[in-house]
Amino acid sequence: MRDFIKGEILAIDKPYGMTSFGALAHIRFLLSQKLGQKVKVGHAGTLDPLATGILILCTGRCTKQIETLQSHTKEYTATLQLGATTASYDREHEVDTTYPVEHITRELILDVLKQFEGDIQQVPPTYSACKVEGTRSYQLRRNGEDVKLKPKAIHIDEVELTDYDDVKKTMAIRVVCGKGTYIRALARDIGRALNSGAYLTSLRRTRVGDISESDCIAFNHFGEWLDSEIHNEVSAAALQRPAEAKPQITPKAAGSFME
Repeated sequence: MRDFIKGEILAIDKPYGMTSFGALAHIRFLLSQKLGQKVKVGHAGTLDPLATGILILCTGRCTKQIETLQSHTKEYTATLQLGATTASYDREHEVDTTYPVEHITRELILDVLKQFEGDIQQVPPTYSACKVEGTRSYQLRRNGEDVKLKPKAIHIDEVELTDYDDVKKTMAIRVVCGKGTYIRALARDIGRALNSGAYLTSLRRTRVGDISESDCIAFNHFGEWLDSEIHNEVSAAALQRPAEAKPQITPKAAGSFME
């Protein structure tokens, strides 16, 4: 039986446009509301607002496992627009510069992607949670300040080209990587390596360690899922009592959540 107070690990499918903290706050609210007491919840790895997919949440004592979960290998699928850049390396900002794309071919892309596999150095996006003298980098950028971040050592197991449109100059990749990898920064660097530019048009986290998309609970159905879990536990507890003492269990109506 699940014990969200003592500790559970949950895999949530984060929707597009929501911050990781916003998703966490809503799940924490539902848990606390339905269980009748405050529940401690933390997440094991931020997803950008414009990204979707696996967000690992830990409750209770399982929050002590967050650091271990963050170190697990992750898998992403992403689409890139070639020939242009944005300040955040994704669609959060408007295109700021355009570049030539006529020279880009599938063969060139395949050759370029090889250089991003293995142990490499990556400069994080300035629109990120990286801290500069105690202040989040994205806060400094939003205040109009120039920010320079130092390269960080990361490891990428694989970058696979899964689709390429030579007319629209768009490409899709699958990335298997370690902790600290920014796929937005990878898109930026791929564009530069192609002697052009690139930014993310979509990003989805599809795996964290052994946890895959099929293990996820849909964010907008979490309330219904939680009602079902609570009802199943109440029913199981009732079955363990003597027959003459069994109460009548009335299934709870599944709640719904409007985003």
